[in-house]
Amino acid sequence: MTVASARPEADYSRLTPEAQAAFTQAMERADHAGTNDTYRQAMTDACILAGLPIPASVNIARCSCWTDAGGCGCGAIFDTHLPGVVVTATNGPDLNLSELQCPTCGHDHPRPIAD
Repeated sequence: MTVASARPEADYSRLTPEAQAAFTQAMERADHAGTNDTYRQAMTDACILAGLPIPASVNIARCSCWTDAGGCGCGAIFDTHLPGVVVTATNGPDLNLSELQCPTCGHDHPRPIAD
């Protein structure tokens, strides 16, 4: 594996197709992880694949604008504990990951979940 750079954010669209597939697989492993150790390893793998430093929380996400209808197509991969992150959908049953907008999209065109 390669060493992660010191960038606080990565761009999914700039990853190679192979890296995108591996990143997506690591995030799916984290989403379905049944133990904390499995979750942390999957998130660590995803950080390394994206070239991100591993945040203290070990929690990252790809901006939900990448796949959401009406989203701007943003592919930011970011620390989920950054100020300005917007929750667009909570995690489903037996899943670990919520859908989140990056701070830039959360500021420019927020789509928070409705109560």
